Amino acid sequence: MSHPILSEFDIIFAGGGTTACVVAGRLAAYDPSLRILILEAGQHTLNKPIHVQPYQYPFNQEPASTTVTFNIGNPSPRLNGRAPIVPCGRCVGGGSCVNFMVYTRAPASDFDDWGVNGWESETLIPLMKKLETYEVQPDLPTHGYGGPIKVSSGGCKLDISDEFIHVGTTYHKRQYADDTDDLETCNIYSPWQKYIDGTTGRRSDAAHHYIYNQAHNPNLHVWDGKRVKRVIFEDKRAVGVEFTSDPVSSPDADQSSSTVRALKLVVISAGAFGSPGILERSGIGAEAILKRCGIEQLVNLPGVGENYRDHNLAFAPYLAADGVVTMDALLRDESVLQESLAQWNSSGKSLIAQNGLDSKIKWRPDDEELKAMGSAFLPRWKEFFQDRPDKAVAIFTAFAGSVPPFSSILPPPRNYIAAGYYTLYPVSIGSVHINVTENGKEGMDFTTGFLDDPSDIVPLDFAYKKTREIFRRMSSYRGEVTAGHPDFPEGSAAACREASGPVDLNAPDIIYTAEDDEAINQFHRDTYANDTALGLGTCAMKSEADQGVVDARLNVYGVSNLKVADMSISPLNVGTNTYSTALLIGERAAMIIADDLGINCT
Repeated sequence: MSHPILSEFDIIFAGGGTTACVVAGRLAAYDPSLRILILEAGQHTLNKPIHVQPYQYPFNQEPASTTVTFNIGNPSPRLNGRAPIVPCGRCVGGGSCVNFMVYTRAPASDFDDWGVNGWESETLIPLMKKLETYEVQPDLPTHGYGGPIKVSSGGCKLDISDEFIHVGTTYHKRQYADDTDDLETCNIYSPWQKYIDGTTGRRSDAAHHYIYNQAHNPNLHVWDGKRVKRVIFEDKRAVGVEFTSDPVSSPDADQSSSTVRALKLVVISAGAFGSPGILERSGIGAEAILKRCGIEQLVNLPGVGENYRDHNLAFAPYLAADGVVTMDALLRDESVLQESLAQWNSSGKSLIAQNGLDSKIKWRPDDEELKAMGSAFLPRWKEFFQDRPDKAVAIFTAFAGSVPPFSSILPPPRNYIAAGYYTLYPVSIGSVHINVTENGKEGMDFTTGFLDDPSDIVPLDFAYKKTREIFRRMSSYRGEVTAGHPDFPEGSAAACREASGPVDLNAPDIIYTAEDDEAINQFHRDTYANDTALGLGTCAMKSEADQGVVDARLNVYGVSNLKVADMSISPLNVGTNTYSTALLIGERAAMIIADDLGINCT
């Protein structure tokens, strides 16, 4: 998989993230004679500890990281002038090699809601099963047991998860189930499984399990450090791509452009941020966008770069009792780290094979909670959620450890835990386009849309209150880390402080004043209503008249021999961490392409 000098291939993938690895890997296995090239701006991930050792996942998000791209959004008045930053994977395997590894699947109805022929849940569920090996429990009807991607409970269990579930099933009055990723179960506390191989303790990513495991195939090529600039056309037929050496991955390489030809197909697979940019640089997009960048229009497709959707995420840190085992132990104590590494190397167990997230609830408000949320959310509830009991409003979880940016400044002798909550179906929509900066260089015009719709912040504000009540009742609770919470007025009953222990399960909830509510609202707008790095939708699979970019077979409208296959094609949000959906899109895309090429994929 080095870089031999070849000038033409059968299929070229512009981008080497999760979906590209799935599609290319499947096609290479179906027909090893296919000459396939993946061009990826980031670097290889093969056996690199930061990618295969689960505990290292936060390091990919550090400011100096080159394994993710930090996409800077336009300042937003809804975020009090803040310019949000949205990271996305930037390496072979993309998000699958840098994400939190949490195993979550969308309700089956999400795919039916797309209304796209060939993408109904009835068609997709067999592919969901095909791609995974569910190591947690045998013989479950919606899970798979022979696929390349391993799902397990990780290398050890952390007690924080039991505390979270205990309070959830008593104080929060919800039930418990072993599996809430059966494509329909909702509003129940459960363990949170992981994309970690239960035997080896390694991350289960698309690069290693679809591409690197086919190193024996001389026709499957991955060129890392290569950024695709545009698609080359002859009479609106895609015949190749133009690319350059990526300045971050290959700072000393020649930055001049090169071209490579595709005899059968070009597949753009650069994600919600990269794919619309490649199309626009290729002359496919809205006239005004292309004109301002000096690009001659090939196809008028105004939906390119529109329809950006994401989830909204917040964390709130808490102090934990001495002696509680958290992920922080690996970062603070070299002897613990070395002992854990030795155990992981020999058995695949220990904190190394952990992500600190062992429990969750896909939460829907009950009548009392809905009333407490107020009138601003009610129309959204009635229009979207009320009659769809399989759709959660948000996911609540307990993280065993400290979270950035506080993990680097909190005093080491203490233990920390954090409440995490993120909404799954925000109404707000943004866009991603190319533009030209003042110095004449290409930039990104990224409008996140976060919190533009007034209903979107309501469940976040309520989730802060509810998760705080849950954490106050957990036996390890020792108070709030004040710097990571809203700035409540002096003298407020909601003021954050250190505590000697939890409150009683039956203790009254904190009563918040209007000023307290405003502090929570500003907390989310100022600091913590971030994305979850789960962006999608910018090359939507919809009708062209509805600002679609690709059809049901992933063909870009107005040209031939060009497809898009990644999360950008999802026309609507999905109620899940999107790794599962990216894998699924890859499996379906591989079937479509194989069918187009007359290749047997059974």
